[in-house]
Amino acid sequence: MDSGRAVAQRRWRAASARGLELRRAAARAAGRVPAPWPYVVGVFLGTKIVLSVVGVLALSAFDEVPWAPPPDETTMREQQRAISGHRALALWFAWDSFLYDHLAQLPLDEPWREFGFPLLYPFLARPLAPLLGGDTALALLLVANVAFLLMLFYAHRLGERLLGDDAAARRFVRYLVLLPAGFLFQAALTESLFLCLALATFHYAERRRWLLVGVVGFFLALSRSVGFFVVLPLALVLLRQHGYRLGPRAWWGYVRAGWPLALLPAGWLTFMAFCRWQSGDWFAYKHAQEKGWGIRVQNPLAVLWHGLTGSPPRDALRVWVAVLVLVVLVAGARRLGLPYLVYGLTMVMVPLSMGPPVYKSLLRYLIAVFPVGLVLARWARHAGADAWLTAALALLQGALFVTWLAYWTHFII
Repeated sequence: MDSGRAVAQRRWRAASARGLELRRAAARAAGRVPAPWPYVVGVFLGTKIVLSVVGVLALSAFDEVPWAPPPDETTMREQQRAISGHRALALWFAWDSFLYDHLAQLPLDEPWREFGFPLLYPFLARPLAPLLGGDTALALLLVANVAFLLMLFYAHRLGERLLGDDAAARRFVRYLVLLPAGFLFQAALTESLFLCLALATFHYAERRRWLLVGVVGFFLALSRSVGFFVVLPLALVLLRQHGYRLGPRAWWGYVRAGWPLALLPAGWLTFMAFCRWQSGDWFAYKHAQEKGWGIRVQNPLAVLWHGLTGSPPRDALRVWVAVLVLVVLVAGARRLGLPYLVYGLTMVMVPLSMGPPVYKSLLRYLIAVFPVGLVLARWARHAGADAWLTAALALLQGALFVTWLAYWTHFII
């Protein structure tokens, strides 16, 4: 009996020693991973797991609710089921996702008509789909999530540069993920791709790597229609680096360093050339938006005022969120600096210039305003303020996520 106990103890000690050695090996391996990847991957996996679990549980809870889905969203739910029978995947597809899936499948040797989106996102899914058994929807979701991971990396690097230390950069990454509709970074939409490329351009601009700025900016302009407007705040970064000097010599320095910025409008011109090639109309995207969604360029301030004073309560609520974003930007303007203030204002005002149809998607568009996260990261330097702000943002996003899952996605997208 004693010998049996001694054998068991020896086996237990050997197993403990092996476990300790494995933990040490894992710690050594983790130590060799360069910063900020351990934190970035942790945030990525954490949000993925939490939102997936909450999503599946919430959808299961809504199964017995008689008004879910309402009549105007029944078709979308059928499209989700066609995408995948697994709810953890299907819930990330809504409205525009199915249009992107359609664009990812269209053959290039046949004329395209009535496409209103820049094409980088569906075109990135095309070469991936054959590796996934021809599943273009899964390829779109993979592109969005890889972009989300890279977005977190560039956010940390830019935050560290602008805010001065790792702790502040981590706060910036956290607040970026917790923006009210931040769960859309994981959806089969362009949000994560656009913001990944935007953060990358500013990251390289702050390091004066202007050729990389131009190359990334070219694709940024192909990701969303607002992308080529980012050339203005990037030009302001260049001017700031040269002390905002003017004069013939100064201008030659700007041109010599910043000529790659011309690649941003070139990206949009490339999309227009594709429109011309496929449809014979340089402005095919514009005409498709006018016909399909009633989008026409308008005075963004007038649209903002109309949303506050002459719209239904749910539209007014979304516009008030835009006003709050503008207030945060203006309040933090001195610390942000002119380039990031201009970027933030552009990301609010350009969508509003599309007219009242933008109200439905305004919460979605506002998560591109990453300077809000920079301001919040500066304000929440104390641990108590950081904890309260994190909790408040998490609760707000959770409520909106359940709203998304409760078949009221039109409130957000």
